[in-house]
Amino acid sequence: MARPQRIVLIRHGESEGNVDDTVYEREPDHALALTPRGQRQAVEAGIELRGTFGDEPISAYVSPYRRTHETFHLLGLDPSRTRVREEPRLREQDWGNWQDREDVRKQKAYRDAYGHFFYRFAQGESGADVYDRVGAFLESLWRSFEDPDHPRNVLLVTHGLTMRLFCMRWFHWSVAEFESLSNPGNAEYRTLLLGDDGRYRLDRPFERWCTPEPYPLPVRVRCDDR
Repeated sequence: MARPQRIVLIRHGESEGNVDDTVYEREPDHALALTPRGQRQAVEAGIELRGTFGDEPISAYVSPYRRTHETFHLLGLDPSRTRVREEPRLREQDWGNWQDREDVRKQKAYRDAYGHFFYRFAQGESGADVYDRVGAFLESLWRSFEDPDHPRNVLLVTHGLTMRLFCMRWFHWSVAEFESLSNPGNAEYRTLLLGDDGRYRLDRPFERWCTPEPYPLPVRVRCDDR
């Protein structure tokens, strides 16, 4: 199995929806473009990534959203060394009907109280739903490693929540651990590096906004305690 030396996950640059959520009333989420600032962020990230990849080949997977496609192209990777595929399973969480801003505001409040992983938006997805499709993508990714000529570098151009859920699935994080982590910033990336022991490690952690609080373990009752 030709496992890659590094798997890089990068969030798209700043989009129109990141600076003005009223845009969702006029445009579908998948069609939102990068802002000029988001374009600069992608260009700057591309300089760093090209230095990391060097002359090595890259296998790239890109979410089908406009902002992720624009981010990928602005990275400026050498097309002669980059094999790119559009991957719908890496898309953003489906938020449902964004046209009703007041309803979206209420649902976000419900989600914050209920939990980002389990709460399902009306006509949309929960974090658990995204986790399932990311898991299906991971199975396909692992099968691709069976190719003896698989590139040493994998690049996933995706979204913040999807990045966290990918790492949750890969490293077997708990739901409590996932809930405690923040999304990376626009055009920020994280890298899974293959170590000499055959294990992948995250190059730097996601920022933590709270301490994980797992459910307490049940108290075991012995027969002689009854």
